[in-house]
Amino acid sequence: MRTDLFDFELPEDRIALYPAEPRDAARLLVVNPGQAPKLADRTVRDLVGLLQAGDALVLNDTRVIPAALEGVRVRGDLRSRVTFNLLRRVDASRWSALARPAKRLAIGDRVRFGRESDMACSLGALDATVAARLDAGEVELTFDLAGPDLDRAIESVGEMPLPPYIALKRGPDARDRASYQTIYAEREGAVAAPTAGLHFTPDLFAALEARGVARHFVTLHVGAGTFLPVKADDTSEHKMHSEWGEVASETAQALNDVHARGGRIVAVGTTSLRILESASTPDGKIQPFAGETDIFITPGYRFRAVDVLMTNFHLPRSTLFMLVSAFAGLDAMKAAYAHAVASGYRFYSYGDASLLFRAPSDSKGLHD
Repeated sequence: MRTDLFDFELPEDRIALYPAEPRDAARLLVVNPGQAPKLADRTVRDLVGLLQAGDALVLNDTRVIPAALEGVRVRGDLRSRVTFNLLRRVDASRWSALARPAKRLAIGDRVRFGRESDMACSLGALDATVAARLDAGEVELTFDLAGPDLDRAIESVGEMPLPPYIALKRGPDARDRASYQTIYAEREGAVAAPTAGLHFTPDLFAALEARGVARHFVTLHVGAGTFLPVKADDTSEHKMHSEWGEVASETAQALNDVHARGGRIVAVGTTSLRILESASTPDGKIQPFAGETDIFITPGYRFRAVDVLMTNFHLPRSTLFMLVSAFAGLDAMKAAYAHAVASGYRFYSYGDASLLFRAPSDSKGLHD
C-alpha cells in the first residue's frame, strides 16, 4: 500500500509534552466502526463501563531503562561530546546505540559517560569502546562493565529516552523517571515505553477487577524504531525492526480460556497486540512464545487473537498508525484522528488514548 495513505496533518500544539495528572484522567476516544455512534468522547476512567465481565486486559510488563546517555569521545588529547540512545543489547557488555553526531566516532574510540565537570574528567563515569560503526548513525559499544554491574551503571548515568518529538522541545527531568514508566513495569529491556499502559492507576485496576475484568501480562521489549515514520513510498518496501517478546504458557492458556468462555481479549497497547498476534496460530489459538518478532501489520491483515485495542494516538506514516488502520479501518481511523485534532486531544506518548473495536469487515472473526 502507498505510505501516503497514512498521512495526516497534526498541529504542533497537539503534541503532549507532559502526561495527564492523575494518569487515568486522560481522555479516551472510543472508536467503534460497527455501531452508532462510531465515535464517543470519554475518559480513561470510563474504561470500567466500556468493558464487560469476562473480558481480559493484556498488558506489556516491560520496564524502560534510562537509555539516553551523554558521552565524551576521547581520542588522544581530543574531546568531543556525543549523545547516545541505546537500542538493543547484544550481549552482557555490548549494546547497539544511535549516536548523534555519529560522524565524530571511529572504531576504537573511547567514550566516557557520566556527569562532566569539564571536558577532560568526570565523576562516576562509565566507559566504553566503539566496536563497530553500523548504518544510519548506529554504532556498537563495548562497555568496560558487564551484566548487572553494567545495568546499575546505566541506571545511574542515563536519562529516560523520551521520544524525539518530546526531547526536541524539552529535556528529561526527574518526573520522567516515574511518569515514562507503567506502574506495573517489571522486566527491564525496553528503550521506549508501552505508552497505552501509562494511563493505568491502582484505583482503575481495582475498579476493573471488581467489574470482573481479568488482567494478564506479556512482555515485549519496545525498541526505538517503534515510533519512527516509514520512509519508503510503499509499505512493502519497509523493513520492520525486530523486538524480543514472551508469552508464558500459563498466560496463553488463560487467554484461550477467555475466548472459550465468550470473553474478549483487550490489548493494552500495540506492543501487547503485536506479541499476541505473533504468538497466535492461524486458527486463533495463542501459543507460548519467546523470541524476536518483526510482525508488520497493515490493512488486509486478519487479526487472530485481539478483539479490542486500547492505544495512544500515533504519528503520521508510522507503522503504528498503519496497525490501528488495519484494526478499525483506514477511513474510520482518519475520521477518528480528524475528530481528535479538532477536539483538542493530546497526541503521542504522553497524550490521550483511544479504545478501538474491530472494523465490521473483521467482525465475523475467529472468536465471534
